[in-house]
Amino acid sequence: MKSERLLEKKDGDVENTNIIQLEVVSRPNGGNNGGGGSGSGSWGSTVFEPQRELSDQTPSGRSRSIPRHSSLDAPEKKLTLFALRLAVIEKTACGLGQLAFVWATVVLLGGFASALKAKDFWFVTAILVVEAARLFSRSRELEWQHLSTRTLPAATSRRRIQSHLSIPRRLVRAAMRPLSFAARPSRRLAFNMHQLNGLASLSQPKRTWLPADVPLLPYSDWVFVSKNISLLLYWLQIIAAAACAALSLMRIGQQDYGDDAQVNEKSALNVFYSLALAEALMFLLEKGYWTWRIEQGKLVERVCEDCDLGPIGMVSLRRFFYDAYSKCIDGSIFDGLKMDLVSFAEELLDSDSPDEQIIGARILQRFVENKRFAGDTLRKIGSSTPVIERLIEMLNWKDPAEEDIRRSASEIVSKLASKKQQALRVAAIPGAMESIASLLQTGGGSTDGRPYEASPRAVVVDKENYEFSAFNLLGLLILKRLARDHDNCFKIGNARGLLARIIDLTSAGSAMLRDDRAPESRVKTVRRALQVMKILVCATGETGKILRRDISEIVYSVSNIRELLQYGESHLKLQMLGVEILTSLGMNEEAREKIGATGSMIRLILAAFFRPIVTEEVGVVCNEAGEALAMLILESRRNCERMLREGDDVVAKLVAALGDPALRVNAARILRGLCAYSAPERSDRLQIIAEAMPMVLKTIMEEKEKEKEKLLEVSIGLALQILKLKNPEDGRNEIERAGIKDENFVEKLVEILRRYENPESKVPRMRRFVIGLAATLMEYEDKYIELFRDLGMEQVLMRVADTTSELECFNVFSGSVGLGRHEVTMSSLVDAALDLLGRNSET
Repeated sequence: MKSERLLEKKDGDVENTNIIQLEVVSRPNGGNNGGGGSGSGSWGSTVFEPQRELSDQTPSGRSRSIPRHSSLDAPEKKLTLFALRLAVIEKTACGLGQLAFVWATVVLLGGFASALKAKDFWFVTAILVVEAARLFSRSRELEWQHLSTRTLPAATSRRRIQSHLSIPRRLVRAAMRPLSFAARPSRRLAFNMHQLNGLASLSQPKRTWLPADVPLLPYSDWVFVSKNISLLLYWLQIIAAAACAALSLMRIGQQDYGDDAQVNEKSALNVFYSLALAEALMFLLEKGYWTWRIEQGKLVERVCEDCDLGPIGMVSLRRFFYDAYSKCIDGSIFDGLKMDLVSFAEELLDSDSPDEQIIGARILQRFVENKRFAGDTLRKIGSSTPVIERLIEMLNWKDPAEEDIRRSASEIVSKLASKKQQALRVAAIPGAMESIASLLQTGGGSTDGRPYEASPRAVVVDKENYEFSAFNLLGLLILKRLARDHDNCFKIGNARGLLARIIDLTSAGSAMLRDDRAPESRVKTVRRALQVMKILVCATGETGKILRRDISEIVYSVSNIRELLQYGESHLKLQMLGVEILTSLGMNEEAREKIGATGSMIRLILAAFFRPIVTEEVGVVCNEAGEALAMLILESRRNCERMLREGDDVVAKLVAALGDPALRVNAARILRGLCAYSAPERSDRLQIIAEAMPMVLKTIMEEKEKEKEKLLEVSIGLALQILKLKNPEDGRNEIERAGIKDENFVEKLVEILRRYENPESKVPRMRRFVIGLAATLMEYEDKYIELFRDLGMEQVLMRVADTTSELECFNVFSGSVGLGRHEVTMSSLVDAALDLLGRNSET
């Protein structure tokens, strides 16, 4: 809607959330309200007209969704493909080794054991022992490498970090650098601890050992810590493979098997040495390929950059790679291809290790924030109920050490809530609303007699550094997105204490509103709380009635908005949201009276309505204030009295506003309401409205443009109420005093009825007002009966009688639900007009 966009653009809180618009979305403006041709007169009002409830369309009429990401572009596929290729080479090398072992034990040692020379016997034995050591170390190395990726480098102690930086350690690591991919942090992540301050909070004392920190021998410091064992095994393999290749190549080159060798003995030895050489070369080829892709090609760094995983990406990608590689080695070589980072992160999310939880949460968070991956990631998360339950559970984690995990989970849930289907699944999780409510921190202590105090710097014992404002914003954002579904509004209203927390966060306070340097996070929190509150009070049907009643019963609902109107002139967005909330609350009769009875509320809204329109944004607030006033005096004699008590010049200002193209529609609504619902003894205070009758009649005669039909409707309604205020003698002179001929005026009314042969939702009271005005004129003087009869009014009324609708029987609408039924039905009004037309003929 235009008014919302104008102020959001100025206030800087536009959110690109790809939201799907539902029936309870904030009231859209229905085009021009009839105010001139200037931009300031283009704000519509929809609380006085019904709105069709769309469940799957955006304001532009097109369905919007988060763009899908093709699986062909998944960067982690480079790692799974690399793991597959390594597994092919590894399994080939293992196959050759097994064949060489079988050949040596069965053919050589079994068939030629006694004939072999001592030299070949010991060469074969040495090669077998070396290969057995290599195979053993290879099978164990992968296990140790895998363990070394299970914790975050930032979670180590300060003493451990300092030891990493020691000179001997740096020299050793420099020598091993091309071969120590598994045991070291990435260059980008190694000791940039300031980038991982949030993760350091996870290093809490544990009652169990972390696998990477287990000291295998006492007093061994870092030498025999398990995460360094993989280096030892790695070098053992390299040495073993090199020794095997050297021994095999030496014997193949020497060929000194003796002239007395048995038949096929020489060939059997050549086959064995060739198999052993091939196996060693295949293993060295694998290590060379590993070093070329990882160290020289920087494969993991490039994948991390493509995935946009940030500082924690290298840790998570190493872990992901080893998982994929293990699957390829342990099972089919194609098993690793089935892995993807989203499923991997979901598994880590369910872990008991804080390090693994934060890795999983960060991966999902970065993916849902990336336009390339958001669609597929949200779809995959949303299809897994256990994952959603886990994320919802994490919203309740209030331990400071788990702050980062909780924040990541909150951001993921907020993204899930931005899509309709996922929002329904989130809200369907038992206890979801209570978990979301736990994100809203409103203090908890009594301040100034209030049960909640939305302090900009809420402090809880032992949690001074906890970022409550960030979680408040995330919790409100989740609620804002969930509330766009009607059923979710009902759940929000039913969640214990949630409405009270939302309303308490709308408290800005005079100090903050007057402070131009107020924290932006605090202003944003108030704004977002008001947005959630606005969506709830705009809900339709029985849910809307219940929510408006419950919200109005909370004693701070109206008083918080009063603060915004009284002190928030520099916060137009907040003021407009507050006024819109008042308008929607006014649909409830009891709430209407509570708002009017709140001290200075009517005066403040009047001040907002009469504020000089210096910018288009101010004009938006002025028109919303006018709509709120028109709603508050609807069928409320007390509020009419309160408005009239605000000063003798109030009515005069409203009459003057009829000449302002930006305000005249709402000014006419307010004046009509005062005439229709004020106490009869106050009619003398309203006589000044009669001075506006010529202007109103001229507006009726001149307005022919379709886009100004709202102005025409309210002008006819105001003219009808002015005539009812006057006695018949004065009423007969009003048309002549305006310089309009009776014939032309009657013709205009008949023309309008013909134009609106069927009721229209944009102007649902148009035909009612025209018929009421025509009936009043016919009651004043018989000549109008003749004029209407000559213009075919009777036939027009008969067509109107055939097309009457419930649409024309209500004062205001909540979506497509009518509220405030007129005392006289449309059919009765038509029958009365027909009776008047037939009065003279019967006589």
